[in-house]
Amino acid sequence: MKTTNNEEQIREALNAHWHASAAGDANAEHDIYDDDAICDYPQSGERILGRSNLQALRSHHPGRPSGFNVKRILGNGDLWITEYTITYEEQRAYTVSIMEFRNGKVVHETQYFADPFEAPAWRSQWVQQIV
Repeated sequence: MKTTNNEEQIREALNAHWHASAAGDANAEHDIYDDDAICDYPQSGERILGRSNLQALRSHHPGRPSGFNVKRILGNGDLWITEYTITYEEQRAYTVSIMEFRNGKVVHETQYFADPFEAPAWRSQWVQQIV
């Protein structure tokens, strides 16, 4: 699959974004967003309007993550998905970020957060454990 220069630039911007997120660099973390970006948290029913509100919200989070691990980044064109985990107070949250780009900036992001759970014993014969 051939990537375009635009896709290479988006991938580089995503890598910089996730690196800054892990490092706690709020300014660099939010460089990827358009001024009028929208970020949705469907599980809590919240919508954050604008890069400045998104940065303020994240900057005031009461607990700094102790771990941040990007599993994979997939996408092409203007739609990109990142799977990652964030660890807060020894609790891991499995997270999916869906970002829509326009002119090299994120205009809409939807983030889903899921807590880990124990796998039921009844299906153990068909599955493998992953880390």
